[in-house]
Amino acid sequence: MRNQLHCFLPHSHFLRASIGIFPFLFLLFTSCRTQKPVQYLHGTFDTAALSQINIPEPVIQKGDLIGITVYSDNPSATAIYNQQKTTSLPENSLNATAAIASTIGAGSQSMPGYLVDLKGNIQFQAIGSVQVEGLTKAELAEILKEKLSKYLKNPYCNIRFLNYKITILGEVTRQGVYSVASERINVLEALGMAGDITMYGLKDSIMVVREINGRRTFGNLDVSNPQSLLSPYYNLHQNDIIIVKASSKKPTVSDQATTRNLAFVATVATIVTSISVLLNIILR
Repeated sequence: MRNQLHCFLPHSHFLRASIGIFPFLFLLFTSCRTQKPVQYLHGTFDTAALSQINIPEPVIQKGDLIGITVYSDNPSATAIYNQQKTTSLPENSLNATAAIASTIGAGSQSMPGYLVDLKGNIQFQAIGSVQVEGLTKAELAEILKEKLSKYLKNPYCNIRFLNYKITILGEVTRQGVYSVASERINVLEALGMAGDITMYGLKDSIMVVREINGRRTFGNLDVSNPQSLLSPYYNLHQNDIIIVKASSKKPTVSDQATTRNLAFVATVATIVTSISVLLNIILR
């Protein structure tokens, strides 16, 4: 029986079939290799230091869109300060279109709120120009309370950011601009919103781009290290940009094209070799 099989399919046929199959198997196994993921906050925790949470109060910046609701003991007189105000696009506004679009979506022409212009001011009903840049919401509420006391009895204000947003780019599942309704978010929460870091993303090389008082600053975070929780860039500010860098092992576009071409050539070679072997057996 062995001799008959040996005569029916000579060693040369086995050799040629193997030569055609090996490239395909090589590409198959190498493409299935995965990298071992790096854990978040891996290592020893200094619980005494890390338990101290200091979340900075966000301050108002140029280009912010803020909502202000006024209350007082005489509601009828207060109503004029809570009109639905149309936010136009003044020439000196900063990123006005982006600010409005991120809050209400494309297609709408206006929305209530006060847009902070390039000088850091808003135009408030009956008061006029108010310098708000660099103020917290509580500080602005105190200023408005003082100014409105001339017109209202026991006034107070509720202030919110209407376009509190962050931008997440790089090696994450879903890049994009994200609105933050709670006005408070940290880097780990932002990465969760973006669907986590991809297999080629570096947890030890995350850049945060931030603008403070007209100056652009840069912070680098290693979220695999628990000490990153103490960084001033761990808790994000509105308009921060988070960039997750890629590993050097990530294939480039040309590498991916080369891999696809090799896979195609290997497949074709396997098919041609298999057909050749079958024809030789049939015609023998």
